[in-house]
Amino acid sequence: MPLIYVADDEPNIRKLVVFGLKDEGFDSAEFADGEKLLAGVQARRPDAIVLDWMMPPPDGLAVCRTLRASPETRNIPILMLTARGEEIDKVLGLELGADDYIVKPFGMKELCARVRAVLRRAERAAEIPEQTLECGGLKVDITRHTVEKNGENVELTAKEFDLLAMLMKNRGKVLTRDNLLDKVWGVEYFGDTRTVDVHVRYLRQKVENDPDKPVLIQTVRGVGYKFADLK
Repeated sequence: MPLIYVADDEPNIRKLVVFGLKDEGFDSAEFADGEKLLAGVQARRPDAIVLDWMMPPPDGLAVCRTLRASPETRNIPILMLTARGEEIDKVLGLELGADDYIVKPFGMKELCARVRAVLRRAERAAEIPEQTLECGGLKVDITRHTVEKNGENVELTAKEFDLLAMLMKNRGKVLTRDNLLDKVWGVEYFGDTRTVDVHVRYLRQKVENDPDKPVLIQTVRGVGYKFADLK
C-alpha cells in the first residue's frame, strides 16, 4: 500500500486529504508544518508527498527545495497543494521540483487521480535500465540521475531531467508538445502544453551555450521540439 505524506498547516484540509487518501486505498500520515514533514521523511521515506505551499517557515517551496537537494529524497514525487493560482506561481513550483500542482479548493477524486499519476511516473522511471546518453557536450546518466555539460555538473529539476532525457533518446525526431506531455508528465496530467514550453525555456538556460540561440534543443514552429542530431 503506497504511503503518502500530507503536510498542511490547516487541520481541516490536512485531515480531509488524509481521510480521502485512505478511503482510496492509500496509507497516509499527516504533518502540521515543514519541519515535522522533513523529520518524518528521515524516519520513513514515503512513496509521495502532498505538500502545502503557504505554511509557516519552512514553507512548501523551501521543503521542496530541501528534498530535491538530497540524493536520498530527490526522486520522491511531490504534489504541491496551494491556494495560489497564478501561472507564475505554478511555474515557480514546478521549477523548484514539484511533480504536479493542484489549486484549492479541489476535489478529492482529482487529487487521488493525480497522486496515482505521479506514482505511476515514478514507477516507470525506476524501471529504466542503466543507460548513458551523450551528445553535444552533454552526458546524461539515467541511473544516477546526473547531467554533465563539458565535464561540469548541471543541476536540473526532476521534470527538466526527464524532459532532457526524452528529447535526447529521440534526438533528430520532432516530438509534439502533446507527445511530450504524454511521455514526460503522463497521460493523466491535467495541465496544458504551456508547461512544456516553460520547462524547455528553463532547460535551455542550463544546457545551451546561448539560450537565446539554442543549438541543442530546437523549436519546430507550430509542432514541438527536437534534440539536434549532432555527430
